[in-house]
Formats: sequence, structure tokens, C-alpha cells
Amino acid sequence: MIDHPMKGLSVEPVVRSPLREEIRKVLLDGLISGRWEPGERIVERRLAAELQVSQAPVREALRELETLRLVESAPNKGARVRGFTPDDLREVYQVRAGLEETATRLGRPSVAALRAHVARLHAAAAAGSLEDQVRHGVAFHREIVAASGNALLVSVWESLGVEVWTHVSIRLFRMRPHENAADHEPLVEAFDRDDPGVGRLLHDHVLAYAP
Repeated sequence: MIDHPMKGLSVEPVVRSPLREEIRKVLLDGLISGRWEPGERIVERRLAAELQVSQAPVREALRELETLRLVESAPNKGARVRGFTPDDLREVYQVRAGLEETATRLGRPSVAALRAHVARLHAAAAAGSLEDQVRHGVAFHREIVAASGNALLVSVWESLGVEVWTHVSIRLFRMRPHENAADHEPLVEAFDRDDPGVGRLLHDHVLAYAP
């Protein structure tokens, strides 16, 4: 692992993925950890120097984050972290809820796989790991979306940046981490009994986390 002077952030050696993706991960980690606060400028040249890369892949990674509405740029001013509002987050959750509800009409996920994700959620909560809670929670929902068998739906859902927005919502809009392992159990039971109302249950479950 190659360490860089980025407040404890680190970058894996670039061996399996494009350099742009590695830089994108560093930027996302910085947004999640609070290295860059809303309204703060991300200096392309400075970041490139820290990572010992050219500015081109940094610029490409910033453009990708702009499509996620995490950063914004202006001519001659560079990139800046967006000033997030509850409305921004609510819009993401509304779209996500609709996509996941649609996914349940197209396919059914493995109940065993869902139970495994919930078990990992409980373990992460017991260990006090917010990062793992978010990761396993997103994996639970990804299981449902993937089971739809609809590649376009999956692509749109992934493009929402669910994991990043979840971290942002916890860091900016909640006073304390929200342990939500138990909230997923009714969904598992609904899928297990092939409840025709599982789509609406899932929709409401997702919206319950919007500010």
C-alpha cells in the first residue's frame, strides 16, 4: 500500500484498475471522512502533486464526481464540494426508492443472501463500525437490485452513488450513527413469504432514511 500525506487516507497500488478510479476513490474517501467540507475547493494541481500523478486523471475523476452531484465546477474557479442540503439527499432517496421498488417487480433476490447481509450488519453494529454498517447495508440493497436482471436499472442505481450519499447523510444530517440492522429484517421476511407488498415495503424503508 502506498501512503500519501492525506490525513490518513491511502491509495492501493495501481495494478488492477485505471488510475482515474484510484483517484476517484481517494476523492470519495476524502468527502466521506470530512477532509473536504461542503463549499471547500479541491485544488486539482495540489492533489495531483500529493498523489504524484499528472493533473489529467485528477480532472477526469472530478468530472465523474460532478455527475454524482458531489462536486461542482466553474470556469477559472476549479472544483468545489457542493453545499449539500436535505433536499439534495431527499431527491437521491426518492429516485433510489423508486428504482428498488421496480426491481422487486422484475425479480426476487436470494433470501439466504439477504439473511447473510443482515447478519453482517448486526456484526458491524456490535463492533461499532459505521463504515461496515454502511457497506453491508448497501450490499443488502444491491442484492435486491441485481436480482431484477435489468442491467439498465442496475446501472442507474449504481450511478446514484448510494454508499457515498449514505455516508454524507450520516455525517451531515444525523446527530449520531443510525444502527439499522433490525430495520432490514422485515424485508427479509417479506421476501421469504413472497409478500406481494414487498415492493412498497422496500420503498417506504428507503424513504425512512431521507431527512
